[in-house]
Amino acid sequence: MAQEIERKFLVKGEEWRNLGTGEVYRQGYFPTEEGCTIRVRVVGERGYLTIKGKTQGVSRTEFEYGIPVSDAEEMLEELCDRPLIEKIRYQIHQGDLLWEVDEFKGENEGLIVAEVELSSEDQDIFFPHWVGEDVSHDPRYYNINLMKFPYQYWQ
Repeated sequence: MAQEIERKFLVKGEEWRNLGTGEVYRQGYFPTEEGCTIRVRVVGERGYLTIKGKTQGVSRTEFEYGIPVSDAEEMLEELCDRPLIEKIRYQIHQGDLLWEVDEFKGENEGLIVAEVELSSEDQDIFFPHWVGEDVSHDPRYYNINLMKFPYQYWQ
């Protein structure tokens, strides 16, 4: 079984922008029962289908498969709930960890979140100074919930 262990943090300042290059992501979600998510994603010229189980702590089951980008594009347009999640993802290596900084666009414009995947829930983390508040346990920051209740409508 594939397992994802991930923590999410808000990002402070702008210095992180000089540490990595960004790639455009478009992703959407299929309607499902509570606790399981099915996502289709286009990254550049690549398509992916991902199935994730219910989050327990900061872990969940995850399966991801490459699919033809034309299929992914058609699924985004024809099958996924709205709005789509649009973001630029920056990959930043800091120490032994890969931080993925998502700068959201569209209806989530203004939100910037850093994610880091871990090998265990209690793994020690070196925190770059641009990493802010831990929002790992706040469901508002899950991408599927940003689709249901976009950042621009918060407050």
